[in-house]
Amino acid sequence: MKRLRLALVIPTMDRGGAEKQLALLARHLPTDQFETHVILLTRDGPRSDDLRQAGIRVTLIGKRFKADPTALLRLRKELKRLQPDLVHTWLFAANSFGRVAAKLAGVPLILASERCVDPWKRGWHFVIDRYLAKSTHAITTNSAGVRDFYAAHRVPAELFRLIPNGVAPRSPGKLSRQQAFEVFGFDSTRNVILAVGRLWAQKRYRDLIWAGELLAAARGDTSLLIIGDGPQKDELLRFRDSVTTPQHVAFLGPREDVVDLLPHADQFWIGSDYEGQSNAVIEAMRAGVPVVASDIPGNRDLVEHDVTGRLFPVGDRAELAREAMELLENPEHARTLADSARGRIETDFSIEQMVEKHTRLYQELWREHVC
Repeated sequence: MKRLRLALVIPTMDRGGAEKQLALLARHLPTDQFETHVILLTRDGPRSDDLRQAGIRVTLIGKRFKADPTALLRLRKELKRLQPDLVHTWLFAANSFGRVAAKLAGVPLILASERCVDPWKRGWHFVIDRYLAKSTHAITTNSAGVRDFYAAHRVPAELFRLIPNGVAPRSPGKLSRQQAFEVFGFDSTRNVILAVGRLWAQKRYRDLIWAGELLAAARGDTSLLIIGDGPQKDELLRFRDSVTTPQHVAFLGPREDVVDLLPHADQFWIGSDYEGQSNAVIEAMRAGVPVVASDIPGNRDLVEHDVTGRLFPVGDRAELAREAMELLENPEHARTLADSARGRIETDFSIEQMVEKHTRLYQELWREHVC
């Protein structure tokens, strides 16, 4: 069997969900079948460290602005030097520059990856997506909702291959309950709810803050803790201070120990307008934390209402608070939902299944090409 040379192209190695999945894939692909290279279109980031430690070469192209033609030329030059058998691009900028550069470099097999429902896209974005789909052999995605979104914008549904995100097996936490609550900044008798993600409009943190205040006002013993950073940080802090107090809703900033904090939370909330497949939700479910999530396609792939969590209509702050209240008042049922969710993650969302499905796809496409 030929050892295939694979180039994975993505804009950055920031701490986003797509970046995490690409890094996991690159590190776990079987080395007897693939020689893997990672190419960053725009800038480097913290997830590159694990790649380099694993012996995976990471190359930075350095795109300087949205339509930087010199980046396309440098990327084509790098692909000509590498001469990969397959190029697999991730996210819009890399999907656009990467597929064009791969075609110009004469790469035999070109794949893309769409990781999220993207309502921010304008008509011209979809024109590019549809045009480049003509020279694309497959598009991977983590969610049926993402496939359906793009099919509705006339990107051929038959190109899509559904490969759920992978998450590492649950390991013993490094923090005791007392240590975790020292991080939270609250007494361990309080009910703590965690929300984790980038502080920007997609995540609808205003809804969570309002619901956190409603719940705390009704019970008096709950605190919503928001972990993350982003462009809305200052605005959300001002909003929090106008409608509630730090006792009811607190911001912990970005943290590296989320997986150790999660098992000590009583609930996990996500209120997003749109998602692909949230790594944060997967990790909360793996940790055995009851999840209350906005009822959108990406979340519905993970959370079946009243089976593996609870769903609420997007933007319905009162319903979010009501669902959370009901779970707090029925801890046995909350535990049943959390146990069911953890079992589903362990069965369907392992790193092994994610890597195996990519491996099978790459090899199948290569066999079709050589035949």
